[in-house]
Amino acid sequence: MEPTTDIAKKIWSEKYQFKLSDGSPIDKTLDDTWRRVAKTLASVEKEPRLAEKKFYEALKEAQFLPAGRIISGAGTERSVTLFNCFVMGEIADDMSGIFSGLREAALTMQQGGGIGYDFSTLRPKGAPVHGVGADASGPLSFMNVWDSMCRTIMSAGSRRGAMMATLRCDHPDIEEFIEAKRDPALLRMFNLSVLITDKFMEAVRNNNSWDLLFEEKIFRTISARELWNKIMHSTYEFAEPGVIFIDRINNLNNLSYCEQISATNPCGEQPLPPYGACLLGSINLAKLIKQPFEVAAHIDLKELSKLVRTSVRMLDNVIDISRFPLPAQKEEAQKKRRIGLGVTGLADALIMCGVRYGSSEAVNLTNTWMKNLRDTAYRESSQLAKEKGAFQLFDAEAYMKSPNIKMLPEDIQKDIKEFGIRNALITSIAPTGTISLLADNVSSGVEPVFAFNYERTVLRPDGSKSIEPVHDYAYQIYLNLRGDIKSLPSAFVSAHSLRPEDHLVMQSTVQKYIDSSISKTINCPENISFEDFENIYQQAYDLGCKGCTTYRPNKITGSVLSTNSDVSEKEHSAGARKSSHEDDNIISISAPLDRPAGLDGKTYKIKWPESDHAIYITLNDIIQGGRRRPFEIFINSKNMEHFAWTVALTRMISAVFRRGGDVSFVVEELKAVFDPRGGAWMDKRYVPSLLAAIGGVIEEHMIDIGFLKDSDNLELEFNKKKQVVNAEEANFSQCPQCGSASMIRQEGCDLCSSCGYSKCN
Repeated sequence: MEPTTDIAKKIWSEKYQFKLSDGSPIDKTLDDTWRRVAKTLASVEKEPRLAEKKFYEALKEAQFLPAGRIISGAGTERSVTLFNCFVMGEIADDMSGIFSGLREAALTMQQGGGIGYDFSTLRPKGAPVHGVGADASGPLSFMNVWDSMCRTIMSAGSRRGAMMATLRCDHPDIEEFIEAKRDPALLRMFNLSVLITDKFMEAVRNNNSWDLLFEEKIFRTISARELWNKIMHSTYEFAEPGVIFIDRINNLNNLSYCEQISATNPCGEQPLPPYGACLLGSINLAKLIKQPFEVAAHIDLKELSKLVRTSVRMLDNVIDISRFPLPAQKEEAQKKRRIGLGVTGLADALIMCGVRYGSSEAVNLTNTWMKNLRDTAYRESSQLAKEKGAFQLFDAEAYMKSPNIKMLPEDIQKDIKEFGIRNALITSIAPTGTISLLADNVSSGVEPVFAFNYERTVLRPDGSKSIEPVHDYAYQIYLNLRGDIKSLPSAFVSAHSLRPEDHLVMQSTVQKYIDSSISKTINCPENISFEDFENIYQQAYDLGCKGCTTYRPNKITGSVLSTNSDVSEKEHSAGARKSSHEDDNIISISAPLDRPAGLDGKTYKIKWPESDHAIYITLNDIIQGGRRRPFEIFINSKNMEHFAWTVALTRMISAVFRRGGDVSFVVEELKAVFDPRGGAWMDKRYVPSLLAAIGGVIEEHMIDIGFLKDSDNLELEFNKKKQVVNAEEANFSQCPQCGSASMIRQEGCDLCSSCGYSKCN
């Protein structure tokens, strides 16, 4: 299979094509990439050539999609990990332990791993620190240190850092944690989730009091329901925190006899113990549909089983060939051999079978497909144990007590008792945004389709620009079969035309067959009332989910950019729309703006204490849609010591400005730079570095021309004019990388459907 869409070609070239350091390609085609992965994963088999052929067959039509770490890293000999998910070690409640944990996190991120941390082990703000005569600053202060570290690692590599922070619902600082991201400048590298216990849910239901304590000392007693309401108002207003039902996770863990879990990876699909690691892969259900859009549309369950068996073997082999950032992670992975096999393309598969996402028919079909996947995966892992040995910590008596194992057919339980099992945990539903785009834009994971068609700006090699449509996979298949579409079948429903209940019933259906957890976002329209929203987390708990996260477009995480489009009423109800952003105040392009012959601007002077010569900063502006915006920057100084980096900064920032969109993040990034030699006092305030001072000048200029509102809130002035979003419309935010209004939130992750930028994968 070669990429058939421009976005798939771009993602393959930029993320997964193996190239030498000088840019010359080793993988000439996507097929070469699949062959590289198949050969590498087969190298540990007794008969590598036979296994390689089988693995390649599973990969070549994108029926099985290993996670991006595996596709990009396998067979390249780069010093990277093939594991996506890590939870770090427990943070000791002392300065040495805290910064030891910070170092481990940095080393893990450097190799491309996303991490999770439980900060509940740190004493609350104001608690005494014995021996030094001081009070503790609390978990959130140290989370800010982790956040800064993650920004630094991100700036040094090509993959954005991703972190999950959890805090127990009974920690004394839980209220501050819940409200932390109300400030749009804080903890931007973290996803936040509250660890919710069964005892707390009972207290909420009965309107009981709730003790906030640390090391058995009660600091305060509050109303459980008021704390719950604070969680719900926060996720309604700025989409965080999520919730993790931690008692349920530990009670249902196959390894509850030898580990305790208190955190997850960044997107929540992998609850893991300290130093836990897991790798991911997804069966592409959309590619398995026979006779799509016909009455007899179906998945051949024998074919699905064959693919699952091959996929389990492939993922198990990754454990033996992957590098690990830390020895403790390698030991944990090899002792338990966790894998995370899941699905992608579920929504498209349902659509091609003529079934509406969230309906009883969808639940029935999903039950059939997921039961087949789970049973086959466990059967294959048991056969692998017979062939290669069970995981090291396998204890037959203890393992068979797991509720997950008791749900398996009796013949599989019998095999596990007799042969053991190769992989302690096997199934998971991970974010697949980028690899789903690579596979011809199939729907991601178990999410509904976000938008059936939209547009993206493509910059051609000759410098010209073109607007090209991007279609969802099922929509494109239907278009190919039916030709011109005047109306769509009722199965074509999008994320924003669904009720929260539709999302939840699908998540809970899939969860029955998943021994780890699910990365999914309950997308809600901006105009949903709080009364219709406030019970989502409670419903998720009642339905048996292990966690839940929501996203409602809001003023803190970013204004939604959405307009009406010229589609029929039927297409609107089906969720199909054309993304045509008509607000002239919003410049949504991925190709650079053309430069007029003359521009107006302003020059600023900075006198940095350590430099003998002043630095002069000129910012020129362009008028777009009747509004002024920064277009380019020039940084000059007589001090030749600054020459190279000022030229580089001039070119880089100007390149960002010329691509339009919300470029205010440049200010945020520059102001966050700290000089290890120390900063300086300027205008009665401390500036941590010369780069931060330049960021301050850019911020001042943006405010002066009306591009930003104020220095305390880096929100674009045009965001004051938000539009009300109808439930039927697709909702896109602006991508920080390409500037296009193509950013969506799903699976607890941000994904640009235009350039492939992803926060998580």
